[in-house]
Amino acid sequence: MADMSFLNWPFLEDHHRDLARRLDTWCQEVLVPFVESRDVHHDLDGSCKAILTLLAEGGFTRYAVPKAYGGVHDSLDVRSLCLIRMTLAYYSGLADFVFAMQGLGSGTISLYGSEETKAHYLTGVGEGRLCAAFALTEPESGSDVAATRTAAELDGDHYIINGAKTFISNGGIADQYVVFARTGPGEGARGLTAFVLDADTEGLDTSERIDVIAPHPLATLKFNNCRVPARNQLGELGGGFKAAMATLDIFRSTVGAAALGFARRALDEAVTRADGRELFGAPLHNLQLVQAMIGESALDIDASALLIFRAAWAKDSGQPRVTREAAMAKLHATDQAQQVIDRAVQIFGGMGVVSGVKVEELYREIRALRIYEGASEVQKVVIARAHIAEAAG
Repeated sequence: MADMSFLNWPFLEDHHRDLARRLDTWCQEVLVPFVESRDVHHDLDGSCKAILTLLAEGGFTRYAVPKAYGGVHDSLDVRSLCLIRMTLAYYSGLADFVFAMQGLGSGTISLYGSEETKAHYLTGVGEGRLCAAFALTEPESGSDVAATRTAAELDGDHYIINGAKTFISNGGIADQYVVFARTGPGEGARGLTAFVLDADTEGLDTSERIDVIAPHPLATLKFNNCRVPARNQLGELGGGFKAAMATLDIFRSTVGAAALGFARRALDEAVTRADGRELFGAPLHNLQLVQAMIGESALDIDASALLIFRAAWAKDSGQPRVTREAAMAKLHATDQAQQVIDRAVQIFGGMGVVSGVKVEELYREIRALRIYEGASEVQKVVIARAHIAEAAG
């Protein structure tokens, strides 16, 4: 990665700096040759599983679980997660996706699972043996989690789950799914509970796959009288909304970090292009309009990085306010990465929209980040409500 000066910022510790440098070297020596040797479009599922194996062999999936279950840190270290996602995204959007889902897909288990549940699932996630998924979004609710319709009804020592989830990352290839379902009569968010569901559960249909502009494994999940052991409940009955939000408080900052990785790569590609291309008898970078685009992008990247590592530091250090910071980091980094990448495409000219050119790939990769784990509009509401509540005392 061209600019590593951010590693000297006070938000980070020496072990974070060592991780970033080690991962960057691993990406150049292991990840890039692998990605360049495969046609992921024709073997998407196989490529994701192979990348998961590589990440596990490199020891990086261990950062997705706590130390008690084979992880690196006592609890999930958000700064480490952000550094990993940023670095992986710089080199491969698909590799970032694979790593991110190990964390997000098991995060609720780390936070709310029983000791038995944690031991059963998290060890395999950290070793890369189990592929994790997080099933929250529904066809009719989108970002409105409180409108969840999937229902779980207690039947002896099992819950019977019926309903559907959609746009579920790792859908169809995951070994287990964290699922949020309505268990009580309470309206809105008050009646939701979280469960972990094995992929081979009878009545679970993951066959409806979804193709998107940046290829990732996505599916609609259908639950038809799925029997889930009551011991697979995560957290308190009716505590599902709280569990979902606590999980997102950790991983929203990492979405911003992935966007930051995309933006850094786009700026590096744009500068290389501006240095190597002549226009009107001089290097493209001599044009002041091009210089302005590069300057704006550098500003956007540094501002995003500061917000991301502030939010990650706040969570890791136990600061009382983290939701607002995570929302700001996610909102600014994803929205501004879109602008940085768009400028890079413009600097490339016609080549910027040619399939296979890196900035064209980045243009497709960035768009979904402004939607998942809470759309940009939702983040604005989260930030505003937090600010209004604090102002009111």
